[in-house]
Amino acid sequence: MLRTAFLDPFTADPTIIVFCDVYDIYKEQAYERCPRSIAKAALKHAESIGIADAAYFGPENEFFMFDSVTFVDNINEAGYKVDTEEGEWNSNNPYPDMYNTGHRPGTKGGYFPVAPTDSAVDMRAEMMQVLEQVGLEVVLGHHEVAQGQHEIGIVYSDIIGAADNVQKYKYVVKMIAHLNGKTATFMPKPLYGDNGNGMHVHQSLWKNGKNLFYNEGAYGNLSVKWLFSMLVVSLNTLHAVAAFTNPSTNSYKRLFPGY
Repeated sequence: MLRTAFLDPFTADPTIIVFCDVYDIYKEQAYERCPRSIAKAALKHAESIGIADAAYFGPENEFFMFDSVTFVDNINEAGYKVDTEEGEWNSNNPYPDMYNTGHRPGTKGGYFPVAPTDSAVDMRAEMMQVLEQVGLEVVLGHHEVAQGQHEIGIVYSDIIGAADNVQKYKYVVKMIAHLNGKTATFMPKPLYGDNGNGMHVHQSLWKNGKNLFYNEGAYGNLSVKWLFSMLVVSLNTLHAVAAFTNPSTNSYKRLFPGY
């Protein structure tokens, strides 16, 4: 089977999900605004000017799971409320249909306890099993710092494969949470006063089978080319990069000092 296609593990009827490039039939070329086309063009450009012939990315996606999400946005009112059984605000909640066990990580206390404080061990395991089923190689899964926050780690891939894998990852996580009566979100900062979701991205450029970012014996084993690439991103393209990495006001709320 093609790497970009997989059987949907959640549908009653056999259903194939396919990732594909968008083609502009009028210009007879790859659609200029297709993310996959842009990524391929970037790699082709790097190769054409002799910088690198391969790029690898390893994203680390964090997410929250909530038991309830309510919001209102009317002409006379606006607001939202999210809830998770793990929230310390539920410590005095007399649940009508169950006992209040009191096992909660507390604010900034979720990295990373064992069960029963970590209430999602089995659900993360289910997510990891389905991720393997749709072709991803899972390497870790654990509770994250915030209440109701989690992380599952997958193996890195090339620039296109890594982007495709993130979409598979998010789909599986959201569906497993939904089927277990919860809702998963990758929103950067859903809880005020607790840690937000990050997506750290490990990256490296390669040429002729050599990692251009590696220099044994240097500080952190990092090469001058790595330092130069970081300076270029920071100084010359910061605003353009932020348009993709921090696309909403909520993205910047995650960057509040201490969280």
